[in-house]
Amino acid sequence: MHSAALLMIKKVNNKYILETSKHRSLVKRLRYASNPTHQDAGFSLVELIAVIMMVGILAAIAVPSWLAFINRQRVNKANDAVLTALQEAQREAKKKKLSYSVSFKVENQIPKIVIHPDSETASSVANNRWQPLGGDLGIQSQQIILLTNLTSKNTVGTSVNSNPNYLNTPQTITFDYMGTLANANLGTPPTGSTETPGLKVVVAASNVKRCVIVKTLLGTMLTEKDGNCN
Repeated sequence: MHSAALLMIKKVNNKYILETSKHRSLVKRLRYASNPTHQDAGFSLVELIAVIMMVGILAAIAVPSWLAFINRQRVNKANDAVLTALQEAQREAKKKKLSYSVSFKVENQIPKIVIHPDSETASSVANNRWQPLGGDLGIQSQQIILLTNLTSKNTVGTSVNSNPNYLNTPQTITFDYMGTLANANLGTPPTGSTETPGLKVVVAASNVKRCVIVKTLLGTMLTEKDGNCN
C-alpha cells in the first residue's frame, strides 16, 4: 500500500503552489540548520591559544608584583617584632630596676629572638625560650634574613655583617636599670656626619630591607629602610 501524502495549496506572490507534508518537513529542517542560534558556539583552536597566551602574560606581570608585596609585608612585620622586643626589654629594665637584654640568633636559617635578664647570657638561655622572629607570621627557613652590625654586647663594627653564618653565635643589646645603653660603643660617625651609626638590627628579603636602630646612649630607637640599613 502506498501512504497518502497530505496536499496543501499555498499562495505565494500571487501564485498557487502545491505542497506535500514531506516537502514542508524538509523546508523546516533546512531552516533549523541555517539558524545561527543552533550552531555550535564553542571556541576555535586559535581562540583558545589566544586566551591561554593572555592568561600567561597577565600571570607574568602579576606574580612578581605579588611576591614583592608579600616580601614587604613579611619584612615590615618582622621588623615591627624587633622594635617591640627592644621596647619591651627597655620597659622591663626600668620597671624592675634590672638590666634586661634582647638577643638575636639564626638557627636552621630561621631568625630567632629572646628577651632575658642580663644576669643570663644569651648562650645559657634555654632553647624553648627562643622564639622565631615574628612567630605569628609562620616564617619558614630562608624567607627572611636577620643581620646586625654588632660585634659584641652593645658594640658595633664598621658595618652590618652580611655573613650568613654570623648570627649562629647570638648577639645582644642590653638596657641598664634606667633603660639606657650602659658601656655602649655606637660606632664612629661617617665622613661628613656627626651622627654615630648606632646599634642596627636589620631584617631583609630579596631587595627589601627594614631595620631598627638604637641611636643614642639614652636608648632612643628609630626605624629605617633600604639604604639607611646598610
